[in-house]
Amino acid sequence: MDRRLFLTYAGSTTAALVAASSGIGALTGKAMTANHLMNGQPSGKGKPLTVPFKPVGRSWENELVLPEGYKYNIIASYGDVINSEGEIFGDSADLTVYFPIDSLEGGNNSEEGLIWVNHEFPEPGNYLKLLDINEASFKKENLANYPKLLQMQKEAVGGSVIHVKKEKGEWQLVKNDTYNRRVDGTTSIELTGPARGSKAVNGAVTVEGSLGNCSGGQTLWNTALSCEENTFYGSSYGWPNFDDTHYGWVVEVDVFDPKKPVRKHTALGRFAHENTAMGLTEDGRVVVYMGDDKRDECFYKFISNKKFNPNSREQNFGLLEEGTLYVANLGKQKWVALDYASNSSLKNKFTDQADVLTNARDAGRVVGGTLLDRPEDVEIHPHDGSVFLALTNNSAHGNFHGQIVRFMPANGDHASDSFTFEVFVAGGQQSGITCPDNLHFDSKGNLWVVEDFGATEDNVYAAFKNCGVFMIPTDGKNYGETFQFASGPKGCEVTGPWLTPDERTLFLDVQHPDTWNPYPGYEFGRSCLVAVQGGSFSK
Repeated sequence: MDRRLFLTYAGSTTAALVAASSGIGALTGKAMTANHLMNGQPSGKGKPLTVPFKPVGRSWENELVLPEGYKYNIIASYGDVINSEGEIFGDSADLTVYFPIDSLEGGNNSEEGLIWVNHEFPEPGNYLKLLDINEASFKKENLANYPKLLQMQKEAVGGSVIHVKKEKGEWQLVKNDTYNRRVDGTTSIELTGPARGSKAVNGAVTVEGSLGNCSGGQTLWNTALSCEENTFYGSSYGWPNFDDTHYGWVVEVDVFDPKKPVRKHTALGRFAHENTAMGLTEDGRVVVYMGDDKRDECFYKFISNKKFNPNSREQNFGLLEEGTLYVANLGKQKWVALDYASNSSLKNKFTDQADVLTNARDAGRVVGGTLLDRPEDVEIHPHDGSVFLALTNNSAHGNFHGQIVRFMPANGDHASDSFTFEVFVAGGQQSGITCPDNLHFDSKGNLWVVEDFGATEDNVYAAFKNCGVFMIPTDGKNYGETFQFASGPKGCEVTGPWLTPDERTLFLDVQHPDTWNPYPGYEFGRSCLVAVQGGSFSK
């Protein structure tokens, strides 16, 4: 049965079927009951999903609180030496992407692999304590006089590739392994795409370092995509010779080959990238969905010019260098191309396509992109191809708790210029979740969500206490209900959820805790990567 004919059944009220597709395969041949958004029926019509854990409650406890029967162990923390060159695991761990050690052979080893971890920002106040520098008297303009502090900051950002293995029931860092390496604020990184060498980036072909690395994603050819969320970290910390235009891009890293250059893909635009969600169009081109993590910014997608080749990894390495960037207009339910050659509005304001991409935020406004409430993480549903976008919050609009919005591409094709959308979950007391940030799907289509907020006993988030981790079914009788899986230590965000292929380990990052996991003798916490085990995370 061809795809078009198969999808016609999605409109039926009886035996409604839809291809099981995460965008990685146009049609897998495996059919399942369609969920309500793809067949027009109310929720609760699909097979009920079982929550495999007893939910925990909100907590002020300074600990990573898990359901009964689950445990965690710390794999790596800020400052841990990861290789024989003395490189250290960076600070502010955020994204985790697990690559089975046999990925390139088509394997799915769930007990040994490589993990890419983002390191979002340095915490200079902590480093001043380590260097015994008086924080009260220190000013950022004096940074050039403290080369050790500058070096610590640059070594703290970017990302880490680490080899991990499950031994005697716990996940461990394989120390001094040849895979273990850092991409940091000093790494030489190539620019690709239209802005490479252009006036818009001041002629740069290579740039120094990556920073502001928040979340990201995985490509279909098993590389990591790391997203630079902001463009101002260097200048705000007083870093010398900092060029804003060199940051705010999507960075691609081949975790299996340290000889391959690290690249920033300018064709995907420059803004506060939160993450990437990659799939395929019906005709086999790559689509990448992206949010811009700032109040009153837009939702984007990129479509490659060339098609994905499932039989040649090498041929796919150029797919993110050429294509079209689009911005979402929710009022018209349309994707609008940010294409200088065909849009007269862009020609009136920008000099060329490189200028458009380097200033994608301004370009999005010019063509009518809808301004949203901090569009952060975006993921593609593994069964129906719908797209979930976390809008974290916007206190300036009175939206303190955010929501998760679900987009449906027309005809189930990510290449379509049209879409429909609805609010999947609204944050607040009724749902029990607030400020949704990172998202991750398990194999059953449950959505895993982590939060990003700072509660005190007298602010709007007081009732929510510490940031948490939640599972939300997207089908069945518990559709849209939130079940809390974890509560993080005081002051932290729990970030970067990622499951092993067998779904028996959930990797999480504990970012910027107040005092949890402290250095001996210092009263501040260490960001770290943890492995959570105890049972299946999906039933």
